[in-house]
Amino acid sequence: MTSDHGTIAHNAVIGWVEPGSSVLELGCGAGDLLARLVKERSVKAQGIEIDDGAVFACIEKGLNVLHEDVDEALHDYGDQTFDYVIFDQSLQRVVRQPDLVLQEALRVSRKVIVGFSNFAHYRARGQILLRGRTPVTRSLPFAWHDTPNLHFLSICDFRDYCDSRGMAIEQSVFFGSKGITRVAPNLTALTAFFLISKFYEACG
Repeated sequence: MTSDHGTIAHNAVIGWVEPGSSVLELGCGAGDLLARLVKERSVKAQGIEIDDGAVFACIEKGLNVLHEDVDEALHDYGDQTFDYVIFDQSLQRVVRQPDLVLQEALRVSRKVIVGFSNFAHYRARGQILLRGRTPVTRSLPFAWHDTPNLHFLSICDFRDYCDSRGMAIEQSVFFGSKGITRVAPNLTALTAFFLISKFYEACG
C-alpha cells in the first residue's frame, strides 16, 4: 500500500479497536499502526517482527516488540491473552502457514483483524487475461521475482475460508484507488480488511 492508502485503511481499523484493549500485531513492521493505536486508543500493545531494522524502528517509537518468527510466536501465549491480534499485510507476506496461524490467533485473542491485497482486482485480472503475465498493480507492485508476498488471495477466497473454518466476519472494509469501495469489492477493491472472531463467540 502507498502511505496515503495505508493511512486511510488504518483509520478504519483503529475504529474497530476498543479503547484500553490489549493488542498483538504479528509482523508489525516499523510499528506505524501499533504506535497510532497506543496514541489514539490507549491500547496495551505488543508487536512481533523478524526484521532487525523494523524492530529497531519500533523500539525508537517506544513500542514493546519481540524479535521472533511469526509462525512460531503464538505458541508462547495462553488462551485469550489479548483482545485483538492484527495482521496488516503480514498474513500474505510473512506467515508461511496461514491456516494454522489464524487458528492460533483466534485462540489467543477474542478478535482478529486481517488486512491483505486483493489479487482479484480487475486490473490484476486484466493483466493475466490480456498479457498472460503475473499482475503488477497499486496494491501488488512487485515483480514475481521480487515480491514479498507468499500467498495470493482474493476477498472471495477469504470469505470462503472463514465460512469453512467457522469464523464469523463481524466487520469488513474495502479500499479502491479513491478510498472506500462498496460496489463489487472482489472486483474493485485493491485491499481488504476483515474483523473476525469464532462463530460461537460472535453469536453468544
